Amino acid sequence: MKSTREKGLFQAAAILLALLALAGCAKKSGGEVAAAAEPGDVTMRLVCDVSGIDDKSFNAAAWRGILRYYGDSLGNTAKKGSLYDYVICTGPDQYIPVIQATTDEGYDLVIATGFSFADPIGEMAGRNPNQKYMIVDVDWVAQPNVLNAVFAEHEGSYLVGVAAALKAQEDGIAKPRFGFIGGQAGPTITKFEVGYIQGIHSVIPGADIIDYYVGDWNSPDLAKTQAKNWFDSGVYIIYSAAGASGNGTIAQAKEYRSQGKNVWAIGVDSDQYEDGIYKGTDSAVYTSMLKRVESATYAGINAVKNGSFRGEVITFDLKADGVGYAGTNPAMSAGIKAKVDAAAEEIKNSRISIAATYAAAKALPGFPQDLKASDSSAAE
Repeated sequence: MKSTREKGLFQAAAILLALLALAGCAKKSGGEVAAAAEPGDVTMRLVCDVSGIDDKSFNAAAWRGILRYYGDSLGNTAKKGSLYDYVICTGPDQYIPVIQATTDEGYDLVIATGFSFADPIGEMAGRNPNQKYMIVDVDWVAQPNVLNAVFAEHEGSYLVGVAAALKAQEDGIAKPRFGFIGGQAGPTITKFEVGYIQGIHSVIPGADIIDYYVGDWNSPDLAKTQAKNWFDSGVYIIYSAAGASGNGTIAQAKEYRSQGKNVWAIGVDSDQYEDGIYKGTDSAVYTSMLKRVESATYAGINAVKNGSFRGEVITFDLKADGVGYAGTNPAMSAGIKAKVDAAAEEIKNSRISIAATYAAAKALPGFPQDLKASDSSAAE
């Protein structure tokens, strides 16, 4: 048991760490947010990992929802920077101090993105029962003051799998191979992978799929190296659900398509078509699985505003416009779009059932049995 002096030193160190973290890592849109609020305003801070809000993927989508709320809901942009901001944590050791410091500053809502924040948010919610928290991509923080927002990633991933397989057929690829690159293994990313494979198999039963997990959300060099190896070995298209690491897949696909090689990348979370442009309107990103994180952050702030906020789990699926696919790339033909849209309607009407776990997917005929996917939250 710690002595009173040791406890005091520990608390002082924690406070200092929080202050240093906010001073060195916060990238605010301006002002002392909570202090500037007027009666009826909702103040909030987004806490995200080292990928930041410019990751062109998950965090960027979360930030879009916040911008949309404070633009659309207030009817103007005059208070941008006085009601909301964000902070980037450069490492897990900053999560708890930063969240506590944010709580102490008096924000109405603290939003954290990604399952890496699950334990810190759970701990902070227990310590601060009057503070409202929201966590995106987690459904197991069972606290009365924590809103959990999750998505039906397997549904959106099924659609990009269908699109990928149809494109391979359209290109006349005899035995196309498909790749999947994940960030960190766990149940959330598993939904991306198993949905993608089921979509491919709905068009090309038994198609060859291989997978790889970077083990990190911000290592695009590792994903690029793996993508190069796979493309060189004959893989036709690679879907990455790996945060900023997935930008490495796109970079390699751009490089090879600019050389005339028929390979593709599939983006994630946001429409990454523009990130894949290498000439004119030609993009190496064939499609993207749209995970509309912006819908969740918008809904969370609005719940605080209208008094409906409570500790619960909300799932944003295809019916709720929480997931989808991007048809931006001109390389996607009208015929393929029509078939993907038809599959989406079948899912919405419950005529297509998609397994969301590896355990359930492995029971399907021809489903790969040796993937690196994991249904265990311990892996996350």
